[in-house]
Amino acid sequence: MPVQIAERWFEIRRIDDDITVLWEPHVVPLLRCNIWHVRGRDRDLLVDTGMGICSLRDAARDLFDKPVIAAATHTHTDHVGGHHEFDTCLVHRLEADRLERPRGRSALHTRDSSAEELRKLRDAGYEVGEELITALPHAGYELDGYQVKPARATIIVDEADIVDLGDRQFEILHLPGHSPGGIGLWEPSTGTLFSGDAIYDGPLLDDIPGADIDDYCRTMERLRQLPVSVVHAGHDPSFGRDRLVELATGYLERRSGRP
Repeated sequence: MPVQIAERWFEIRRIDDDITVLWEPHVVPLLRCNIWHVRGRDRDLLVDTGMGICSLRDAARDLFDKPVIAAATHTHTDHVGGHHEFDTCLVHRLEADRLERPRGRSALHTRDSSAEELRKLRDAGYEVGEELITALPHAGYELDGYQVKPARATIIVDEADIVDLGDRQFEILHLPGHSPGGIGLWEPSTGTLFSGDAIYDGPLLDDIPGADIDDYCRTMERLRQLPVSVVHAGHDPSFGRDRLVELATGYLERRSGRP
């Protein structure tokens, strides 16, 4: 059990006039999701919401001064924990049920994980200990008490749907592989892609429940043709087109020899 009490749960960094990233520094890297806030003229966009251990709204009240669409790039625990705080939640049709009826991790430790599950994570490049947070949000917090709360899927999307913020429009890209209903949010006018876990600059997980390597390969082929200027991913630092091509090509080469 961590003994440190966190002074604050979220770190917040402004990227430019319209984009802010938030993250949970006391969550282990495996589950430390990037939470992206995009300011629009008529409404804002929130891309993923982290683990939901502490209130995202309370931590960043200044960001939530107008209507906001909380998009789920997919419904893994580390991306949708805070969606229940928002009235408007966007998700791909294949994962809408999971947003409303969460399944998966219900504790912040790995004591119930199998040796095989932990081995796969370590083989992928993640060192996972017994606990999944390195500090407590407050005194008396119980790791066994963690659970993702249901959120209502109010906007159900599919390929080529548009998310309109008034002065910015994002196209939905269906990017399965890591997750059946994984999506990216693509702004052609600026070359900006919010990719979720379809691609990020870290160990990609394709040997987990719901993942599909064939789908992942098709997604990588698609992504490396996309004329991006910047990728804001679900984990790890942002990167440009050259790194996108390098990551996608590397994945395809690694998987080309599989049976």
